[in-house]
Amino acid sequence: MNQAGNKWAAHTAWDAVGQQSPQEGANRLIEAGKAAEETQQAAVEAKINEALEDARIGLDKIPAPVAPEGDGVLTDAERKRFEKCNAAVDLASEMWFIQGKALDTIATGRLFRDIPHKTDPTRCYATIEEWVTVEKDLSVPNVTRLRAGWDIGERLHERGFTAVAGQVRTLVPVKNKYGLNAAIAVFLLAVDVVGADKLTAARLEDLIRALPADLELDDPDEDADALAKTIKGVLVNREGGAAVSRAIPAAVTRAVDKRAITIADALNRPRIPRSEVTLRLMEAFVDPDDTTVYEAVLARMKKQARAGRKELG
Repeated sequence: MNQAGNKWAAHTAWDAVGQQSPQEGANRLIEAGKAAEETQQAAVEAKINEALEDARIGLDKIPAPVAPEGDGVLTDAERKRFEKCNAAVDLASEMWFIQGKALDTIATGRLFRDIPHKTDPTRCYATIEEWVTVEKDLSVPNVTRLRAGWDIGERLHERGFTAVAGQVRTLVPVKNKYGLNAAIAVFLLAVDVVGADKLTAARLEDLIRALPADLELDDPDEDADALAKTIKGVLVNREGGAAVSRAIPAAVTRAVDKRAITIADALNRPRIPRSEVTLRLMEAFVDPDDTTVYEAVLARMKKQARAGRKELG
């Protein structure tokens, strides 16, 4: 019988119960139940801790370097060593953005501000740079890089990609100029072109260099997948030699203003701002119940595309 069973038996022996009042017997039964539950809970926790220890990756879990056991296919022992080491490498490649997020949280909230200085306990740390150099022995440039790229790494990790630090550092300038979603969009576009398994920081740099210097994104907060398609379209148009102007021709804006005056007269209003006209057009364009404007725009764009193909042909 196990320990819990022994405790239960000791507390519920019929002879012992019979020598006490009904209340005392009930109390002993309750105590016995609690003791058994505590023992069972301790056993469960011990098994959980044992499983966590087995799953933990630490320096003591990494096999020591040894010479090859042969020149061909890995032996079973070598295969196990490789799997453990490979898992450790993958974990280390992702730990950097976890560290970066933690550092950014500490820096943004100034969570170091009441920590006594290690070498001068009479004062507390004044800056994140001071805290990391003294307390964590980290260089300021390294901390800056970690803080700048962790959100890119987190987004890529959420999408199932391995957030390689070198690739993420390449994307930071894109994030700074166009926003986080644009940085993810460039990565997705690169993956679409070369494949995730062949993507390198150098190939990302090539793609970023190919972006037009005057690239503009209508909505930097747009979904990354949609932004990737937009950027791909810009690159395709550029490679095909088609000059796509994002500026609205002056003649069109003048015509819009004139038409807005007509609308203002019909509504008995002094004027209709161009921004309101744009808003109403966009609302009509996406109206799921009335696709008149959508169909008109689509027909006009198809006509323009056909004309462009004729000019190229």
